[in-house]
Amino acid sequence: MTGESVILVTGASSGFGEATARLFARNGYRVVIAARRLGRLEALAGEIERQGGEVLTVQTDVTQLEQVQALVQSILQHFGRIDVLFNNAGFGRIDWLENLDPVKDVKAQIEVNLLGLIWTAQAVLPFMIAQRSGHIINMASMAGFVATPTYTIYAATKYAVRGFSEALRREVHIHGIQVSALYPGGAQTEFSEVAGIKRTTRIKTPQKILLSPDDVAGEVLKLVRRPKRTRIIPWQLRLAAMGNYFLPGLYDRAIEYLFVKPERGNL
Repeated sequence: MTGESVILVTGASSGFGEATARLFARNGYRVVIAARRLGRLEALAGEIERQGGEVLTVQTDVTQLEQVQALVQSILQHFGRIDVLFNNAGFGRIDWLENLDPVKDVKAQIEVNLLGLIWTAQAVLPFMIAQRSGHIINMASMAGFVATPTYTIYAATKYAVRGFSEALRREVHIHGIQVSALYPGGAQTEFSEVAGIKRTTRIKTPQKILLSPDDVAGEVLKLVRRPKRTRIIPWQLRLAAMGNYFLPGLYDRAIEYLFVKPERGNL
C-alpha cells in the first residue's frame, strides 16, 4: 500500500506518532495527523509538506466521541478512504495506586488509552469494511504482558487493548481487514516526563534495549508491509513475556525483592 494509500495516526504530536507520520509520508503515504496539541501538529504538517508529502491535520481529543467521528468524516471528505489506522494516542501516570488521582490519573488513562482507542477503531471500521481492506494497528505496551508495580492503571489499559485487538482481529479478518497489536518496551520519549515517574532505586530500561521513536515507527511500517497479529519489541522482551506467563510466582518474588521493598522503604 503506497501511492494513494491513507494512514491515520492518532497521538501524532510527539513520540511514536510523530515519527510514524514522518516515516509514512517519506514512503509515499498520504498522512492524517491527529492529536490535541494543534501547534505541534501544524509544525509537523509543515515539515511533511516541505518534503513533498501530503498531509491533513485534524485537532482531536480521542476521549470526545463527536471529535473522533468528525475526524473520520474529515478524512473521508478530504481523501475518500482510510487504509491504515495507527491507534497510538495514549499516556501514563505511574505511581502507587493509593497516590493516583481518581479522575486525573485513573479515569483519564482509561478514557485515552482504551476508550479513545476503541472509539477510533469503531469509527473507521465501516469504511474499511466497505473497502474490503484496511489495517488497524493498536498501540499496546510490554505492560500488556508484564504488569509491574506503579503501572496498575496503565497496565490495565494495555491488557485491555490486548484483548480488544485479539477479539477485533477475529471479527474483521473475513472483511479483508488486518488487526495488529504492537508491544514496545522502554523508549526515549516524553512518556516518563508526563507519567511523573519517581524512583528511589536506579532501575530503568538498559540502554542496549531502549527504543527510539524511529525504531517504533519502523516496526509500524513493517507491520503494514507484512501483517502480524502481535509484535513485541525489542525481541529480547519476548523472553520476559514468556517468563511472566510460565513463572508468575518467581516474577512476583523477584519484583518484590528488587523493586517494591527498596521503593517502599523495606516495610
